[in-house]
Amino acid sequence: MNPVTPVSNSSSSNFPVARTDAPTRTDALTRTVAETFTRLAHAAAAAGLETPCYLMDHAAFHRNGLILKHVQEETGAKILLAQKAFACFNLYPTLRNYLAGTTASGLHEARLGAEEFGGEVHVFSPAYTPKEMTQLLEISDHIVFNSLSQWTRYREEVLAAERPVSPGLRINPEYAESVAEIYNPCAAGSRFGVLAQDMNEDDLIGIEGLHFHTLCEQGSDALERTLTHVIAKFDSHLQRMKWLNFGGGHLITSENYDVPRLIRVIREVQARYPHLQIYLEPGEAISTGTGVLVGSVIDLLKNGIDIAVLDVSATAHMPDVLEMPYRPDVENGGEFEEKAYSYRLGAPTCLSGDLIGDYSFDKPLQIGDQIVFQDMAHYTMVKNTTFNGVRLPSIAILQEDGQIEMVREFDYADYKMRLG
Repeated sequence: MNPVTPVSNSSSSNFPVARTDAPTRTDALTRTVAETFTRLAHAAAAAGLETPCYLMDHAAFHRNGLILKHVQEETGAKILLAQKAFACFNLYPTLRNYLAGTTASGLHEARLGAEEFGGEVHVFSPAYTPKEMTQLLEISDHIVFNSLSQWTRYREEVLAAERPVSPGLRINPEYAESVAEIYNPCAAGSRFGVLAQDMNEDDLIGIEGLHFHTLCEQGSDALERTLTHVIAKFDSHLQRMKWLNFGGGHLITSENYDVPRLIRVIREVQARYPHLQIYLEPGEAISTGTGVLVGSVIDLLKNGIDIAVLDVSATAHMPDVLEMPYRPDVENGGEFEEKAYSYRLGAPTCLSGDLIGDYSFDKPLQIGDQIVFQDMAHYTMVKNTTFNGVRLPSIAILQEDGQIEMVREFDYADYKMRLG
């Protein structure tokens, strides 16, 4: 397939870049997430797509982008792409139509945002090295510090930087409604953020904004309750700031998310602090409902239960399945024993626990059958590994005209180059 010509403000990358033209109203606004996943599954089957492969629907990014753009237009808040969740930069030319910039968790993500996306570049890290700080000052618009000691260490360098940078401080409101303890940044002994009791005005000289990040795949109701604690603990400091960053974890584009409530909450904060520029930096909201991981059955066996070995791995290709943990949905798959034929889906690695889950299907599985795991665009490509030398899934985009554009295929060289 011929690569698509990059837009004029895209990067110099040699990879093909997704088209940026807006899709039809049906594609962008009325297709449900379930319909998107079915469309991707059918396209993969029709094309005989080689697996494993992450396949994304270009139109779905427009759908999410329109929702995020609406929030910004209604409130004046700025929404950034959190690259820790999604960093397929071939889609940045599309996303920059809807977002104010990117946020990074370190130097490499910050560089990617600066080079491939443009707009504002924000960065937060639990700690920076002197070498990283020197480079970040050349490309960042906001640098958020996790501790007062880090801010004290770099304050003079930041304030004297030739390129204006707005320094911020991450705060810990000591309140989080965590979906899992592994994602709780306000747990006892957490390394994230400064407590209100430890802040004084002298420490904050030069700081222009505050940042909190306590949500994970949550709604605007959780944000509203969190803000109650933020305001109660940090009100006097917020009166002196230029901006407030609500962090990530906002599932704004989920079909069940209360967007009007989010708009109201932002406006209420703005009414209390009219001098503050509000930022949100969701990652999953950018790419939820946009992509799948397509795999194939490569062996069938039985050990007290029917087992299907696939060419995809939980630990290598979708690590949150084991870390969180959770059981991903499968196209046309049901709960174990819900349908006529039940299987345990396992990976081709040596890890005994590399199991994706137990499912059921209407028909018995056959070697070569396609298995499509839903909602696999976020926290997959950015976290996958080459454990056991397992091949990384290729990356492809389904365009509005039904054609699949192959963005990147991986091979032995990609495995080898990381090891020496």
